[in-house]
Amino acid sequence: MDFFVILGFTTLCSIETKQEYWLIDFEEKNEVPAGYNASDYESKGFMESSLIQDFPLRGKGVYLRIKKRRWRHKETKEIIKRDFSFIADGSKFTQELSDFLKDASGYKARYHEQYSQLLQRKE
Repeated sequence: MDFFVILGFTTLCSIETKQEYWLIDFEEKNEVPAGYNASDYESKGFMESSLIQDFPLRGKGVYLRIKKRRWRHKETKEIIKRDFSFIADGSKFTQELSDFLKDASGYKARYHEQYSQLLQRKE
């Protein structure tokens, strides 16, 4: 939570399955990553938001919608952004959930697919 502000928390329900799930919106703070001089960079808004699935809570699906920032060097125009290793590489799961699922036999991506289309709201 050092890098993010929670923008909102929504309880949603699938019309098809009647199952509730939670959507939590995060926005990265406007603070240049460590190792860079803040006066040399300017915020250039956000990259496309990422939707990732985390561990269910109280039997409800949990999705995190994350808006990550990017900064541009004022002179060289180099773009920088933070590396968020808590998101599993090439996945839409948190690293912790991805590791758990690798150990769980017979898991299929049906849980994620069930809700992902409902959450494809662009902001």
